[in-house]
Amino acid sequence: MTVSFSDLGLAQTLLSALTTEGYTTPTPIQVATIPHLLKGRDVLGIAQTGTGKTAAFALPILQRIATEPRRLVPRSARALILTPTRELAAQISTGFATYGRNIRFKRALVFGGVGQMPQVKSLINGTDVLIATPGRLLDLMNQGHVRLDFVEMLVLDEADRMLDMGFIHDVKRIADRLPKERQTLLFSATMPDSVTSLAAGLLKNPERVEITPTSTTVERIDQKVMFVTRENKRGLLAHVLKDRAVTRAIVFTRTKHGADRVAEQLEKSGVSAQAIHGNKTQTARQKALESFRNGNIRALVATDIAARGIDIDGISHVINFELPNEPESYVHRIGRTARAGADGIALSFCDAEEVGYLKTIERTIRQSIPSHDDHAFHAVAIADMRHSTRPKPAQKRQGQAARHRNGGGKPAQPKSNSSRNTPRHAQAKRQQKG
Repeated sequence: MTVSFSDLGLAQTLLSALTTEGYTTPTPIQVATIPHLLKGRDVLGIAQTGTGKTAAFALPILQRIATEPRRLVPRSARALILTPTRELAAQISTGFATYGRNIRFKRALVFGGVGQMPQVKSLINGTDVLIATPGRLLDLMNQGHVRLDFVEMLVLDEADRMLDMGFIHDVKRIADRLPKERQTLLFSATMPDSVTSLAAGLLKNPERVEITPTSTTVERIDQKVMFVTRENKRGLLAHVLKDRAVTRAIVFTRTKHGADRVAEQLEKSGVSAQAIHGNKTQTARQKALESFRNGNIRALVATDIAARGIDIDGISHVINFELPNEPESYVHRIGRTARAGADGIALSFCDAEEVGYLKTIERTIRQSIPSHDDHAFHAVAIADMRHSTRPKPAQKRQGQAARHRNGGGKPAQPKSNSSRNTPRHAQAKRQQKG
């Protein structure tokens, strides 16, 4: 039986806003979460990016604000939503504005990278909903601009990413200033031990909602790995982007400087592109996102800081120019495509030094990523990997020691490990024979 939003117990004002936006059927995470939150229960939610988590917590919060009005206390908030990045904070704020269009409420947005005075002014008379990144919020708290003793609802969104980014101590300091009696929701795409420990300290008898197994990837995403030598990656990227089917792509790099270099190279090759990363000002980041959203640029080159803060429909491809060294980041990166019911494609470039990352990612998502062999750089890459995993000749001193151990003669040679370490080694052997 199909469940509708009206079946979840939502108020008519919220249902009207959802209808206006064209939302008719709730997602699984919304079906599983909203009824518990409407009853005031704590919830531990495990779900992938792009599954509708913002509405899952925003709608119950808005309903409580509408049905249980309170006089706002200066510098305070009724609901606090903590999130790891500026982009995600802005996205959540937009979601609240959309879903709460028929409700009178105040919201404030607090994050770093911009001047604090407009944010301070937005909090002077109090707010219903405060959406914040931990670092800037803690800074404003220490200056006396924010008080948290009236918070009724706490949401930790993308908790695993907050911990990955080093916010664990900030989150705990903030939590220590909150009332003991409150409703708490923690959402995470993955559930490492650190998140489990954090949840145990913050939630009381929570309902556990797990929509998909931890660290699995969205089924609608067609994933492929493309083996390529490091020096040929830019050439392969240009080759991939020649395909007009790549209408809107996010290209991920591991470093900020790498993102700038790739974006510059794409511009030189005739592909409209901009980079987005932590060294960019908030104004520059928002401008790049708007250009990408409006179709003025075809490729957005990003570091992992943007992996969970981009909610843009119509992203046809995610391209991992460099594989992430943390497997969970792979899940969040490719989750930028196949959103809002669409299909998507994720291509990962893998050189010889990244094979270990690839194997770790495959273990984490519990599936093998098929290789895309039909490209001009593949054979060169396989040969390079075969060469890079060839054992080095024994050093002279090692050879002398080996001769002593073996009673003279030639030193014992190390056994080759190359076939075991070479990705898709059977395929490489076939190519070698051919």
